[in-house]
Amino acid sequence: MTVERLLPDQDARDLIALTREIADKELARRADEHERAETYPEGLFATLGAAGLLGLPYPEEYGGGGQPYEVYLQVIEELAARWAAVAVATSVHTLACFPVATQGTPEQRERWLPDMLAGRLVGGYSLSEPQAGSDPAALTCRADPADGGYRITGTKAWITHGGKADLYALFARTGEGRRGVSCFLAPGAADGLTFGRPEDKMGLHAVPTTSAHWDGAFLEADRLIGEEGQGLQIALSALDSGRLGIAACATGLAQAALDEAVAYAKERETFGKKIIDHQGLGFLLADMAAGVDSARATYLDAARRRDAGLPFGRQASVAKLVATDTAMKVTTDAVQVLGGYGYTRDFRVERYMREAKIMQIFEGTNQIQRLVISRHLAR
Repeated sequence: MTVERLLPDQDARDLIALTREIADKELARRADEHERAETYPEGLFATLGAAGLLGLPYPEEYGGGGQPYEVYLQVIEELAARWAAVAVATSVHTLACFPVATQGTPEQRERWLPDMLAGRLVGGYSLSEPQAGSDPAALTCRADPADGGYRITGTKAWITHGGKADLYALFARTGEGRRGVSCFLAPGAADGLTFGRPEDKMGLHAVPTTSAHWDGAFLEADRLIGEEGQGLQIALSALDSGRLGIAACATGLAQAALDEAVAYAKERETFGKKIIDHQGLGFLLADMAAGVDSARATYLDAARRRDAGLPFGRQASVAKLVATDTAMKVTTDAVQVLGGYGYTRDFRVERYMREAKIMQIFEGTNQIQRLVISRHLAR
C-alpha cells in the first residue's frame, strides 16, 4: 500500500516520489537475494548518494538536501519498507555526519561533509564497546596524545557498516569521567586498525556489524571534532536524532509487514470466504494498522519539534520506544496471519519479524528509553 503522506510542499512530494522510484528499482528487487546470501550490496550507497538521499537533513552549502527532519524521516521510512538493513545503514550514516556538521570547524566541514553527504564517503558510528553499550560514559578505548595527534588503543563493538565504511565517528577517552570522552572522525583504513568477523546476526544480514580493534593507530590532531572532553555531549545529542531515524525504520518495516499480511488475507480463503472477512482476523489487521499509524504520528511529532527548535529528547525516546515495540508486535502478528506459511522463508514476514527485534535494542534499548523518559518526567 502506498502511504498517503502529508508533506509541507511540492519539493517534499517530489522527493518522496523519487525515493519510491529508487526504492522499488534498487532496493525491493535486490533485498531478498542479498539478505538470503548475506552479501553486501556493493555500489548501492553510492547510488543513494548520487540521488541526494544520504545528506537530506544537512545544509545545501555542503551538498546536503536542506530538508526538515520531518521529510528526511519519511524518506527513511520509504527505504525501510523495501529493505530494512539499507535504511538502518542510511540512518547510521546520517548519524555519523552529525558531529562534523554540528561541531566541526569550517575547515573540517569543507574537507569531509561534501563527500559524506554525496555518498562518496560512507560513515559509520563507533560509540559502543563490549562493556559499554547502554552506558557510554563507561567506555575505555583511549586516545592518548602523540606528536601531532593521538594514538588510539582499545576495542569498539556493534559497528554498523564495520569494515565497509570510509569514515567513523569515533568516541575515545582523553581524560577521566564523563568529561573525559572526545569525538574523532577516523579513517576506515588506518595502520593499527582491524575489524572483527561480522557478527552472525538474527537479521539485517546484508550490512555487516563488527567490532573494531585499535592498536595504537595514529590520528592527526585535525580529526578531533569539537573540543577535548566534549565527546559524550556530542554522542548523546546525536543519539536523540538517531533514535528518530530508527523509529522511522521500524515504522517502514511494520508497514511492509502489514501490507504483506493484508495482501495474503485478501487472497486466502477458509470456510467459504476470504480470511480478511473473518472478524477475528480483520480486527487483528485493524490493530496492526492502528499501531503503524500511531508509530508514524509519534515520530513525526518529535521531528516537527526538532525542526521548530524545540526540545525533543523525550519525544525522540517515546518515538523510538513506541515505533520499535510496534514493529515487533506487527511483524509477529503478520507471521500469525500467514499461519504456517509465515514461518517459512518463502514469505518475507519471517524476515521482517527477525529484523524488528534488533530495533528494540540498538540506539539505546527500549529499557533505556523508558529510563530517559522517566528522568525527563522527574525534571
